[in-house]
Amino acid sequence: MEQKNAVTALAALAQDSRLTVFRLLVQAGPDGMPAGKIAAASGIAPSSLSFHLKELSHAGLITARQEGRFVIYSAAFAVMNGLIAFLTENCCAGTPCGTAEAPCCPPPEGPAIKKDERE
Repeated sequence: MEQKNAVTALAALAQDSRLTVFRLLVQAGPDGMPAGKIAAASGIAPSSLSFHLKELSHAGLITARQEGRFVIYSAAFAVMNGLIAFLTENCCAGTPCGTAEAPCCPPPEGPAIKKDERE
């Protein structure tokens, strides 16, 4: 994934309603969901939902297909996985990780940082 595409995808996800919708579609799997069910499950008004779906679609994070009179939205899993790969491609000083044989980078040694101390 190119950095420009990653920025567009991250910007689309950096909004509460769009993140909620995207996570719903990830949970729905490849079958996806019609807009009416997305609106009901997320509590987002249909008029606002169409704007958020357009933004996610523009970022390439979701796809839409026509089934009869319904439009079914699905998460674009290849794009999602590409974004995750882009974000982690240089983790652990470039050594492969995230598999059963090589789990993700361990936390640094030293005292644990409490949430209050980070702010």
